[in-house]
Amino acid sequence: MAVRRSALKSKANAGEVAPAEKRMVGATAAELDRLIHDRIRLAILSALAAGGTLTFNELKGLLETTDGNLSAHARKLEEAKYIRCHKSFEGRVPKTSYSLTERGRRALEKYLDHMEALIRAARGK
Repeated sequence: MAVRRSALKSKANAGEVAPAEKRMVGATAAELDRLIHDRIRLAILSALAAGGTLTFNELKGLLETTDGNLSAHARKLEEAKYIRCHKSFEGRVPKTSYSLTERGRRALEKYLDHMEALIRAARGK
């Protein structure tokens, strides 16, 4: 779905653009946060935004993914400081849980605003 910059700019000049879209004027799908745009990473951030702190196994069940896939994507989000990893033990059993950082929450909100603006522009609203 390609959105032309001129279409977004003309809407902004016509006064038809909502506040979230004003921040996105001139934005294109190519300018989306690629770290978040991946399906699994977007799902991780969304689940943590809605559910607070979730364990590795809870995320794995929600996303229906493998241990290795979840671990690799979570590591990338952790390196970007979008999520925080907590490791502990329950008895002798290791427990890993994740939570969304403030930086991650802001990045997710920005991403969602960007997507909403692109969708509205593509629909001509």
